[in-house]
Amino acid sequence: MRATLEARRDLGLEYEAALVESFVDRIDATITARVRAELRAADAGPQPPGNRRRGDGSVSIALGSLGIGVPLTAIAAGEAGTAGLLLAWGGIIAVNLAHALGRRRPHN
Repeated sequence: MRATLEARRDLGLEYEAALVESFVDRIDATITARVRAELRAADAGPQPPGNRRRGDGSVSIALGSLGIGVPLTAIAAGEAGTAGLLLAWGGIIAVNLAHALGRRRPHN
């Protein structure tokens, strides 16, 4: 994020859209890799008690939301104003709600 913001300062406004797109692509790739890893872990089935992961990922989701929220707030507010800010945080809230509701669903 810092590198993207510094590049934005150095390159100027004409490159801002490309920098934002590149940053979002990197975030998307990171999220995709984490989701795939979680799916692989879930497909592996039950693990012996000593190897079982603790928790349900809530802390990771919360910290990830805050980590992504800070740069998204700056980019969205700078690019699209209040509408962009609301859209960015709406997406973050939707991810957290989906996770919370998924935890409430009974797992068979």
